[in-house]
This record gives sequence, C-alpha cells and structure tokens, in this order.
Amino acid sequence: MRAPRRNRARTGAPWAGIVLLPGAVAALTLAGIEHSTGQRQLAIALAGALALSGTVSACLRRGPLRAEGRTVPAAGLWTYALLAYLLCGDGLLAALLDGGPHGPWPATATPLVTLAAAVAPAAWCARLFSVRARRGLTASRGLADFAARARPLLLAVVGLHVCALAALTPLTNLLHAEKAVLAPTVALGTLLLLARLLAVHGCPDAAATGLATACALEVLACASVLAGRIPGCDALAAPVRTLVHTAGPAAVPALACGAAALGLLIHASVALSRASAHT
Repeated sequence: MRAPRRNRARTGAPWAGIVLLPGAVAALTLAGIEHSTGQRQLAIALAGALALSGTVSACLRRGPLRAEGRTVPAAGLWTYALLAYLLCGDGLLAALLDGGPHGPWPATATPLVTLAAAVAPAAWCARLFSVRARRGLTASRGLADFAARARPLLLAVVGLHVCALAALTPLTNLLHAEKAVLAPTVALGTLLLLARLLAVHGCPDAAATGLATACALEVLACASVLAGRIPGCDALAAPVRTLVHTAGPAAVPALACGAAALGLLIHASVALSRASAHT
C-alpha cells in the first residue's frame, strides 16, 4: 500500500540532500572571502550570508528539523545573537579587556562553517531520535518503560552529535586559514541541537529560554568588563578577566553555551521521555 503523499514527503529522501547545502554554501563563501579583497570580498560575504540563511531556513521547514506546532519568534533572534558572538565576540571581549575597542576587532568565520556543516548530522540525529522513540513507544509496556527507553536514546543522540561536531571542527580548520576553537563551537552546536529537538517535540518555550540564557551570559561577561572601568568597581571585571587570562576569550562562550546546553539536556531528559512528545 502506498503511503500518503504528505507522509512520503516527510520520510522520503529530498531533505537528506537539502541539509547538505548549508555546509557547502558556508565553505564556498569563506573560501571566496579568503581569496578576494575590497568590494568583491564584501559582495561575496553578503551573498553568502543570504544564501546560507536561505538554505538553513529550508532545512528547518522540512525534514526532521521541522517544528510543526507553536514556535517562539524570539528564538531566532537569540540564535543569530549567539552566532554573531561566535563570529566576533572573542575579539570584542579581548579588545574590551585591553581598554578598547580602539577600532575594528577581529572576526573568525570558520566556526560558522563548522556549524553550517553540522546541520546535516543534526538532521540525521533528530530523525534517529524521532524514529527510535516512536518505535519504543509502540513496544513499551507502559509510560515508565517508555521513559526508561527514551532517556538513554536522547543521551546517545546528543553524544553522537557532539562527536560529529568534534570531527567537523578540525576538518574545517584544515580547509581554511582561520582556526575555530573546539570548545565553544561544540557547546553552541550542542545547544542548538537540543533547542531544536525541544521545539520539534512541542517545547518551544524551553528551547527559547535556553538560547536566551546563553545570550544573557555572554552579554553579562562583556558588560561586567565595561562596568569594571567605573572607579571603585574593578572587582566586577575580575571573574571574566581571570577566566580569559587562564583559558582565553573562547572560554566565555564555551561556558555560557555549555551551561545552557546542560540545562536543556536536563529538561529534555524529562520532557522528551513523555509519550505526549512523540504522538
């Protein structure tokens, strides 16, 4: 018996090709930027940003990453803010700690290439979780039995995606002159996956809260450095200054996104182990 057209569109192969496009577009855009200058470089960057936004939107509108229910529009804003910090936040924080900024601060686009390429494994992980969870729902003898099956499955899927991010980061570093730092890239990629899983399975508010929390922590780090310039308020900047001196500017987004991802993982282990999240 043939499947209905709507089901075949969801479970068929077209989305599997679409999820490869963001990584390809990002890699080609960065390569073009590295081999051009002036107005041409700016034009390539703008065209690449538009193309990347379009391909990512296409990935989120169909396939395993599609959220059919209610969404929180602010989640997109938080996501763009986190990506912007990953692009140029480390340079801004370093400039603030040095008394600046006294001019443009450096930006590193390679982490964005890694995250764009990670859309494909994220989609496959989301599909694996959805398919296995529904099979477990059918085979389970009760709600407690299903929860016992779903939690290890969630941890396995998240661990698989972390491994994919850890493999993609050094690979993109080999292909481009700028180098992405592993910890913040993996932390943000994991946070984005968990937020999308929650949104897909009916928990958009929790997803948006996790993204907003990571943004708030990054903004708080920069704001504390600025506040430390006020006479008598040097202690406000001490924690961030010590952290950056010990582990570098990348430690701030790594901790912010890692803490938010851990919070979402704890919440997801409860919310996504309910039968209602898969029916």
